Amino acid sequence: MLRRIIAIAKLVFRMPPAPPPSPCIRICQIDAGTGWCIGCGRTGEEIGDWLFMSTAQRLALMAELPRRLARLSAGSAADDQPSRAS
Repeated sequence: MLRRIIAIAKLVFRMPPAPPPSPCIRICQIDAGTGWCIGCGRTGEEIGDWLFMSTAQRLALMAELPRRLARLSAGSAADDQPSRAS
């Protein structure tokens, strides 16, 4: 009986998982070409909506950010390369 009470108590008092933290790294500058922050990869709208997003929405967005940041990095890396004139 005690085990059953403990099992029920665990279900009743289970804390929801903490929402993912903001991906902000305090480098806040929007890239003019993509509209993405060069620090975190989010758009201005996504940054503003962050506090109102569900955990599922935040996780979906966070899954997209590495691709965006890689694209930003590749673009800036290409811009930093000197031109090779023949």
